[in-house]
Amino acid sequence: MDDLKYMELALAEARKAYQRAEVPVGALVVCNDQIIGRGFNLREKAQDPTVHAEMIALREAAKNKASWRLENCQLYVTLEPCPMCTGAILQARIKRLVYGASDPKAGAVDSLYQLLSDQRFNHQVEVVRGVMAAESAQLLKDFFRELRQRKDG
Repeated sequence: MDDLKYMELALAEARKAYQRAEVPVGALVVCNDQIIGRGFNLREKAQDPTVHAEMIALREAAKNKASWRLENCQLYVTLEPCPMCTGAILQARIKRLVYGASDPKAGAVDSLYQLLSDQRFNHQVEVVRGVMAAESAQLLKDFFRELRQRKDG
């Protein structure tokens, strides 16, 4: 199934973040079965609060498509998007979001807010939840456990 294939590739992006001591979240934008945007978290390196995996992937996709409108595209991300990223998903007119792990502290798709299904917006997004959720969550748990161990040691 394509969702599994693309989520595995998003996890590969998340592992790149992990290797750089960044919170391991990865994202892909797919349009017509072509990957047109990739990203992983780079907030620490860039010291920029906006360089989440989704934002990087959306920017690259818009550049590659020469349009901010990503209407027939899908976004794959390993962690439920935050309010900033969810806003960008709506603005880009992403057709479908597939995410892995839920984010009870910052998720704006299902956990804290349900922005993508809010009928007051002029655009709604089809959402597929929990694809490779266990793998996505485990990567985050491992990262934060190692981070705590480094701080304690």
